[in-house]
Amino acid sequence: MGVKAKKRDLKLNHGDEEEETGRNALPKTQGQAKEHIEQLQRLQEKDPEFFEFLKEHDKELLEFDDEDVDEDADDGVEDAELNENDNNYEPEVSEEEEKPYKKVITTELVDSWCHSIEENGKLAALRSLMKAFRTACHYGDDNGDDSSIKFSTMSSNVFNKIMLFVLSKMDGILRKFLKLPSSGGKKETIQELMTTKQWKSFNHIVKSYLGNALHILNQMTDTEMISFTLRRLKYSSVFLVAFPSLQRKFIKVALHFWGTGGGALPVTSFLFLRDLCIRLGSDCLDECYKGMYKAYVLNCQFVNATKLQHIQFLGNCVIELFRIDLSIAYQHAFVFIRQLAMILREALNTRTKEAFRKVYEWKYINCLELWTGAVCAYGSEIDFKPLAYPLTQIISGVARLVPTARYFPLRLRCIKMLNRIAASIGTFIPVSMLLLDILEMKELNRPPTGGVGKAVDLRTILKVSKPTLKTRAFQEACVFSVIEQLADHLSQWSYSASFFELSFIPVVRLRSFAKSTKVQRFQKETRQLIRQVEANSEFTNERRKSICFLPNDPAVSSFLEDEKKSGTSPLSQYVSTLRQRSRQLTDSLSESSVLVGEHGSVFGKSGSDSEDEDTGGREGTSVFSSTWLPGSDSKTKHPEEKKSKKKKRKMEQQDKAAPRDEDVVEDLVLSSDEDDEPLNNSSAESEEDEDVKSVRKQAQKLKAPSRGSKKKKNRSPANKAKKRKTSR
Repeated sequence: MGVKAKKRDLKLNHGDEEEETGRNALPKTQGQAKEHIEQLQRLQEKDPEFFEFLKEHDKELLEFDDEDVDEDADDGVEDAELNENDNNYEPEVSEEEEKPYKKVITTELVDSWCHSIEENGKLAALRSLMKAFRTACHYGDDNGDDSSIKFSTMSSNVFNKIMLFVLSKMDGILRKFLKLPSSGGKKETIQELMTTKQWKSFNHIVKSYLGNALHILNQMTDTEMISFTLRRLKYSSVFLVAFPSLQRKFIKVALHFWGTGGGALPVTSFLFLRDLCIRLGSDCLDECYKGMYKAYVLNCQFVNATKLQHIQFLGNCVIELFRIDLSIAYQHAFVFIRQLAMILREALNTRTKEAFRKVYEWKYINCLELWTGAVCAYGSEIDFKPLAYPLTQIISGVARLVPTARYFPLRLRCIKMLNRIAASIGTFIPVSMLLLDILEMKELNRPPTGGVGKAVDLRTILKVSKPTLKTRAFQEACVFSVIEQLADHLSQWSYSASFFELSFIPVVRLRSFAKSTKVQRFQKETRQLIRQVEANSEFTNERRKSICFLPNDPAVSSFLEDEKKSGTSPLSQYVSTLRQRSRQLTDSLSESSVLVGEHGSVFGKSGSDSEDEDTGGREGTSVFSSTWLPGSDSKTKHPEEKKSKKKKRKMEQQDKAAPRDEDVVEDLVLSSDEDDEPLNNSSAESEEDEDVKSVRKQAQKLKAPSRGSKKKKNRSPANKAKKRKTSR
């Protein structure tokens, strides 16, 4: 009991000293700190047993060394500098008068702090600057009567000066104090640093810098300010190893800016996330992979000519991030591809409209595009090559799910993905039958009866309406795309010794299509492809006569190897001309473009850090040169911006879900939409008829107000029956 009483008395005495310093609002002087150390030394001499007891059970009470004395002395100097020019300060005033008084920050005061830090490396000036930085970041917040904040309001010039200096120089200043390299660093470096005394002295400054910067990121509305702040914080991202909660918050904020930002902000946010994953490794890779895939899915629900480029950029970012650790990326890719396979299996088993909608929507197709790009980028790697087979099976199943003429754009998109996978991994994928089945549909063998029609961009649609099927523009787009994809498929094996056998059936079916079609343009394109395939067959057969190895001999891989590198086969040259024609067509169809497009989002293997070396001072002064202050417009503008964005999304959804035939999944038949033939599944036949009737009624109700007064005529069931008989 005596030991406990002594310990309690010692704590009470120590607590009384702290209460006195708190009441007087004055820092502990150097003399008081030394007096406390002397008391501990006398205690060790008088009662060594009690001193040993304190070492075992209460080390915090004894951890009071010379560094703390120096820090307390610096605090005294700091407060003396702050109160030096204060003529209105009176030490003996009541607490009510003392609370509202706070120090005003001026440009001269900020310049003196910056000079002291850069020239003399004063810790007191650094602490004062960090307190001013906190005040600047929390400017406009409802802090109430917070006595811990020593500074009052500031002007926009002072705010810009503080933000520019701290964001530009703080990383280098902290590295000097912590004795770290001027740039870079890994997770292990910070973990070793966390065990030293230097980290215990400066960790609160590092945390204050990162935490307040995160707060101001959530308050900013200007994309240039956010981009500059993220670009500068990227250099200090390695310090987030010591603060897991801040690390998760930074990842969440960066993912939000990456998915929804405009201008150069998505690129800056991605570079921040990429640098964070490289330095922190597995600590944040899982969270970044899941977050980026989720943000990608949310952004690809609707597609048009402008948004298509942004979706391609987001997909390229996800693929580039997989490069950091392919083994971890494979685990996430396997789970996500399995989810797509389960959705397709449900559609094949149930054969319901809701199940078909889950597959035949932009979100599902864009996910297939993403994983196709990942397999094409890393198909040669051991980790990602096993994903090629299940992904190929899923894409083939999607292409065959509803083989109707109205879904030609979706099928052609799937075939293009299969061609990309086959070219990247060097494996044969049977694509020609899917393409030739399209040519045998009677919608493409008839002359167009719906007029010329509008130009059709197959990249931005998955399904077309029945009137569009009969237009000349749609038929030309489909036939030319089929010929291009078939030529691309055959050109991949144009240097194979078995090209003649491989191209025999496609040539036979192409000849039958050229005879059956009544459109001269289609006959001309088909016969030209046949001539190129026959010329390529002669090209390979002549070389094949001179070889003496068997088909199963490994030497087959060296057949026409030099010609393949130079691309001299007739079919390869023909495919290059077709690709140039398709590029010209897509350029003419694209009416608008975005800043972050496909070309600006292709990353190389050697991650050059040229973008990391930003111009610092010039860019910062141009960014932080406005009169904006946090809290002035962020709280009022954010709700309005969110409301306007929600309204735009609702309007887009209503426009896309309203009276458009192509967005309603109906008349799911095998051969053609005009033939009213049911699906193979007999159990779903009755449900399909009821669903089709209800969907048609809803479509008629939606279309009725938009039609002219002349078309609003009462049509009896007898008239409908007569029309059906005549059409048959």
